Amino acid sequence: MSTIATDPKPQSNNVPAGILLMIAATIVFALQDGLSRHLAGTYNTYMVVMVRYWFFAAFVLCLALRAPGGIRAVARTRQLGLQVFRGVLLVAEICTAVYGFTLLGLVESQAVFICYPLLVAALSGPVLGETVGWRRWAAIGVGLIGVLIILQPGGGVFNPAAVIPFVAALMFALYGLITRYVARQDSTATSFFWTGTAGMVFMTSIGIWFWEPMSQHDWLWMALLCVSGVAGHWLLIKCYEMAEASAVQPFAYFHLIWAAILGVSIFGEVIRLNVATGAALIMVAGLFTLWRESRKARAR
Repeated sequence: MSTIATDPKPQSNNVPAGILLMIAATIVFALQDGLSRHLAGTYNTYMVVMVRYWFFAAFVLCLALRAPGGIRAVARTRQLGLQVFRGVLLVAEICTAVYGFTLLGLVESQAVFICYPLLVAALSGPVLGETVGWRRWAAIGVGLIGVLIILQPGGGVFNPAAVIPFVAALMFALYGLITRYVARQDSTATSFFWTGTAGMVFMTSIGIWFWEPMSQHDWLWMALLCVSGVAGHWLLIKCYEMAEASAVQPFAYFHLIWAAILGVSIFGEVIRLNVATGAALIMVAGLFTLWRESRKARAR
């Protein structure tokens, strides 16, 4: 659920390699979602996310130690409050998303969650002061229609839990916008550091109270969950070092495909017609928004 890169470096802009890395990252993140669904279905969500963040924070600290100037240089910021809020917001979004997996499954959760780029576009005006033209508003409208088709709020079988992944998407969109805002002063390495450390401290303060014994077999799944989280971030870092974000970002939608395959084959989920239709509308609207942003960026 993150798109983090390291400090800017000269890019070779090897688009084919970047696309392969992005697709690999989506496979790993889908695996992570499946593991989270399994573990959070047996153990408390807060505990599962807490242990995952211990490993994530360790990864962040290792990167900071290798950076020029070490941890002190990487951690330096004039926006400490915003950086801490970002970290807390992301870990809260992860808890919300994982809880949604346990109630709705991977397919429906991810089908709704993929609307977050459209929410970023919609909120970029009031939050960052960016101009949102009528074409982007039209794409946002189409995407939200897709969300409504999935949720079916007017139907007699509407499940209120279906709103949970939309709330997670809204939180992740806000996290992304705040990340853009703090990037005006802080490096990406600094933001990445505070994402991991602030999230770990906050999650530990909550999750430790929900600790419960875990079987040896499930500790193996937990270890794989932690490794997949680190591997996913590493693949994204390499992806954005290899190619421009505008070229590889559309392939992030492969996440939904892998999540659907896992949901159907492993967890016995069913892809309903309204979910497939709504997800297709959201993806088309999202791809159009990404295309418009890349055109505007090239025109500058």
